Amino acid sequence: MRTIAAYFPATLVAYLLASAFSTFMIMAGLKEMAMPVSATDVLSAVWFDWLGLLGSYLPLVAISLLIALPVAGQLHGRLGFPRPFIYALAGFVALIAIHLILEATLGLIGFAAVRSTFGLLMQGAAGGIAGWFYAYLTGVKA
Repeated sequence: MRTIAAYFPATLVAYLLASAFSTFMIMAGLKEMAMPVSATDVLSAVWFDWLGLLGSYLPLVAISLLIALPVAGQLHGRLGFPRPFIYALAGFVALIAIHLILEATLGLIGFAAVRSTFGLLMQGAAGGIAGWFYAYLTGVKA
């Protein structure tokens, strides 16, 4: 029961961070093009993206973690890596996999921010934080 209860907040953390990271990168790109971007603009864009991506990106994040987290549990049991590390790695890979699979199967890049390696790694970082958070919520301290 604890694992199910931890899955939902970890998924929400991954979604919120991944979406915010993407928005931050886009807003930074606008600023590089000499467009005026205030902190209010950034916060408004983050909020808009959180609401706007609920029906598309949140389900993808949820499915990717639904696959990755149990696999991480199996890998922990077989390889003996520390649980916080293996769950963070699973979350990292899961969120990167979303974008690579979308590009390979549909030929599209869903987020403009993931066109760069740094943007893709930031999506992975959001998943990694969520994976660590999942391990923490299930009773494992880092």
